[in-house]
Amino acid sequence: MKKIVLIIFTLFLGINTYGQMQRGGRGQMNRMPQTNTEPTEQEIEKRKRDMEERKEEYIDNFILTLEGDEFQKHIVKQNITSFFDAKLAIFKTPFEHSLDRKKAIENLENTHFKELEELISESDMSKIKELIKGDFKEKEVVKEKKKRRKKKKKKKDDG
Repeated sequence: MKKIVLIIFTLFLGINTYGQMQRGGRGQMNRMPQTNTEPTEQEIEKRKRDMEERKEEYIDNFILTLEGDEFQKHIVKQNITSFFDAKLAIFKTPFEHSLDRKKAIENLENTHFKELEELISESDMSKIKELIKGDFKEKEVVKEKKKRRKKKKKKKDDG
């Protein structure tokens, strides 16, 4: 009895494995290989527009965290935009060594916002330095923005 159960179990396992191997093998032969196609001009332009819109949204969300008046915020926004553009230009520039690129980026980070130090508060300047380092937490700002909208909507509905 034990031998019969063992033989049936082995046959069942063998047939199951054989079937899976056959399906996998045939499926690979019938499929057309995927080729990587170059993006079209329209796709490239759409991607650039999307990236530009995302950059503007990111900067706008950061500007909401600053304490200065509208004039200061506008100047900071212009400086941050020019900083990101300059950083992108550095990344696109071919360097012989990666150390040269790192030095160029460090130089940009250290010198680009020198003029702003006199114009804005120290807390805002520290926030800008956090942004440069990549420590800006945009999700928190977006959550706070949603809370404000809900409060305004609630007040509007009550009043």
